[in-house]
Amino acid sequence: MVYSRDVIEKFRSVATASVADAVDQIAGKRGYMSHEIKPRINDRKIVGPAVTIKEAPTTDVLPPELALDAIDESEEGSVIVIGLEGSDRDVAVWGGIMTAGAHARKLAGAVLDAGVRDVTEIRRDYDFPVYARSVSPGTTLGRYKTTGKNVPVECGGVLVHPGDLIVADSDGVVVVPREHAQQVLERALEIEQREALQAKFIQEVKSVREGIKKYNRI
Repeated sequence: MVYSRDVIEKFRSVATASVADAVDQIAGKRGYMSHEIKPRINDRKIVGPAVTIKEAPTTDVLPPELALDAIDESEEGSVIVIGLEGSDRDVAVWGGIMTAGAHARKLAGAVLDAGVRDVTEIRRDYDFPVYARSVSPGTTLGRYKTTGKNVPVECGGVLVHPGDLIVADSDGVVVVPREHAQQVLERALEIEQREALQAKFIQEVKSVREGIKKYNRI
C-alpha cells in the first residue's frame, strides 16, 4: 500500500489518541495495541505502512531469513511489524544488525510483539525508533523462526495486515486499516480541531463540565 506524502504528514500532525478514537468510530473496532508495546529507543513518532513478519517457535537454529528479506526489500518509510505465534515474549526479535539494515533502507521504524536488544547501540548509532513489548538480551536462534512475510499477524493484541498504516507515539501504537485510512484521517483531524476549541473554551469559562456539555467530548 502506497500512501501519499500528504497523508503521511497529516497523520504525523495528529496524536495517536485522536487516531485511536477515529479508528473506533470509522472501523468499528479497536486499533490500538497493548500498553506493553512502547518506545524502547527514543520517543520519535512513527507513521508508515506495515510490512509484516510472522515468527513461530522452533528448536532449530535458524536465521530470520524472511525478516532480513523484508528489511532489504521494503520501500522507504515502511514500518516492520513482527508478530509471534508462541507465548514466550522474553526474546529479542530485533537488534543492532537488523537496525543497521532498516536505517540504511530509510525505514520509518519497527513494532515488535516481543523484545529488542542492542538498545545502547541502536540509540547511539542510529536513533532508530523501535516500539517493543520488552527489552531482552535473548536471541531467537533455537527459539523462533520466521514463517511468513507480508501476511496478517497479531501484534499487541491487534491484527495487522500488510499495508495497514502504523501510527505510534509516546501514547502507544495504533493500526489504521488501509481501507479506512482516508476516513480515519479526516475524522482524526476533526477530533483534534474540536478538542482544541473545547480546551480553549474550558480555559475561558474555567469549567471542564461546561466544556464537555458544549462539545460532548471527553
